[in-house]
Amino acid sequence: MGKWFNKKLATILLVIAIIVLISIYILPIAVPLIIALLTAILLEPFVKFVQKRFKWDRKGAVITVFILFLVIASGLVYWIITQLIGQIIQFSKMVPEYTNSLSHMWGEVEAFFLRSTAEMPVEVVNSFETEMIAFAEGIRDWILTFVNYDTVTNLLTGIPSFLVSFIVFLIALFLFMLDLMDLKGMMFNRMKESTAEKVRFMVARLNNVIFGFLKAQFLVSLIVFAVALIALLFIAPEYALVMSLVIWVIDFIPILGSIIVLTPWFIYMFIVGDIVQGTQLAILALVLLVIRRTVEPKVMGTQIGLSPLATLIAMFIGLQLIGFLGFFIGPLLVILFTSAREAGIIKMEFKV
Repeated sequence: MGKWFNKKLATILLVIAIIVLISIYILPIAVPLIIALLTAILLEPFVKFVQKRFKWDRKGAVITVFILFLVIASGLVYWIITQLIGQIIQFSKMVPEYTNSLSHMWGEVEAFFLRSTAEMPVEVVNSFETEMIAFAEGIRDWILTFVNYDTVTNLLTGIPSFLVSFIVFLIALFLFMLDLMDLKGMMFNRMKESTAEKVRFMVARLNNVIFGFLKAQFLVSLIVFAVALIALLFIAPEYALVMSLVIWVIDFIPILGSIIVLTPWFIYMFIVGDIVQGTQLAILALVLLVIRRTVEPKVMGTQIGLSPLATLIAMFIGLQLIGFLGFFIGPLLVILFTSAREAGIIKMEFKV
């Protein structure tokens, strides 16, 4: 027992247990701070460039980069929101026409039903009517699960929490950008030289992983955006650009992705009687889903240094254990473990 279990192994197991507990209980409520830290790390090369290019001190470079980041991000969000509002206004103008089409289609269905059941027994007709009413009520209940008082209330009550988180993110981002080098120095000052070298190796590896992950997501999203734009130019040209941008943004969300945009759209087209466009949108949703699920593990594995199988397993297990964040944390933990083993912090050389 003593041969296999010693103080070093106990320390490693304790560290792993602490990391797991933090991942499960702390990370979900610290999302704004984590995103702020990652954003500060991503913006650090620009801060160094401004310092070197204009010979400014760190504070001036940080303020400049921070303001530029806010301007670019705000401009992009403003453009997307104004485009969405414009399309919503255009859609609201078409609602009466869609409503009339829906009423006309329902009248045709009723007329066809009456003609088809004219010679049938009363019991069969009543059974058909019951099933049709149940089907219509099922559709109504399904729609109400998305659009109802509770959904709207939860959305509205979540706005203050989102604003608080957003303000915390901005403040934390600015402070992290200011103190990033001090935090790095403080961390390394607490380590022995040999340990510091190993940690530097891990940090460099993680930097490559983070940039590789973002690059992978960006590449996959570009493929999804290109396919969606080309398809929508043929299916619905008037909404092609805006809806492609919406799909591109939403597609960053694991599991949901483009499905959350296209599914209500093609269901609505089926309801209003445009079977052709509804079928085209359904096929597009399926194609985009297949593209993301097949291309994503391969691209992510290539960019972050994991095999596609290991990436897929890590994303799936992380997703099942801790939900949304697990999609990102799973591969990150695998990379942490791999980097620690490559750096010599964790040694697992054994044979069975």
